[in-house]
Amino acid sequence: MSADVSTPSLVPGDDGRLRCWWSLSAPEYVAYHDEEWGRPVMDDDGIFERLCLEGFQSGLSWLTILRKREAFRAAFAGFRIEAVAVFGPSDVTRLLGDAGIVRNRQKIEAAINNAGRALEVIEARGSLAALFWAFQPEKPGGSPRSVADLAAATPESRALARELRRLGFRFVGPTTAYAHMQATGIVNDHLEGCWVRHAVEREQARAARALD
Repeated sequence: MSADVSTPSLVPGDDGRLRCWWSLSAPEYVAYHDEEWGRPVMDDDGIFERLCLEGFQSGLSWLTILRKREAFRAAFAGFRIEAVAVFGPSDVTRLLGDAGIVRNRQKIEAAINNAGRALEVIEARGSLAALFWAFQPEKPGGSPRSVADLAAATPESRALARELRRLGFRFVGPTTAYAHMQATGIVNDHLEGCWVRHAVEREQARAARALD
């Protein structure tokens, strides 16, 4: 999300609740904002799904990906890491012919590659999610109050991207890594005053206890 101070920071929904400015720009965004974005994701397949979707989103709008999400899930075996890791050339051909998804060979091959790398992480470390959550900021900054307070990348996302690339992952630059951190609750970028923000804070606290 790029900073644009001309964009309202908070907007009221039909229910009167204040939400982050982007959440009311399309109907699909409301549920995503309220129920998913920023909520901690602790399971390996969930982390992998968001990583794949963020990679496919590169150069496109997130709304495009949301509208194709169920087709992506059907095409990629529900984003089960073990299933995607054994996809072969025939699966690439199948996916390139699937009009329901983004038919980009590099992104498709990256998703399959990343499943293999994710499986290696799980075999070596026990958890893909733990790897990602290890890059949660130790001292989070204050609550963002406007669009201008939000970053496209952070030192933590740059470090995460470096580590993922070292492990052989593809399509994992610092901006993609940070968008993933926002989506999975590793950081909480709901604006101050957004009704979801404090719910996410409580869920993050529970996630932290689970990781200890």
